[in-house]
Amino acid sequence: MNDPQPVSLESARQRAMEIRALYETLEQRLNGQVWTLQELMLGFGNDVGTVGRLILAHEGTWEIDGDVNAQLEHKLSESLWWVIVIAERLGIDITDAFAGTMDRIERGLTPTVESTGS
Repeated sequence: MNDPQPVSLESARQRAMEIRALYETLEQRLNGQVWTLQELMLGFGNDVGTVGRLILAHEGTWEIDGDVNAQLEHKLSESLWWVIVIAERLGIDITDAFAGTMDRIERGLTPTVESTGS
């Protein structure tokens, strides 16, 4: 098996939406409609809870079966997928939003770092 290649946030967004389209085809066939925004959020919330339990397992305070690190990789990646899908549904350009948010956070932290002499 080849190691996965790193991807940009934009290419991750495109791939996430390709996978979402496959889910929508399945949802149409099984339910006659695609998931609502609320259903998407419930799916995401469920996975966030799973990540929490996996973090506890990683720290040794929660027992689970299987490879904790592999499960964390999967659920954290899946959580990123949910964020991208929900952002798309809301009409938010997550790549621009992420860049802008990181810039604002950095500007807010920069004076703190400079004032400590670092």
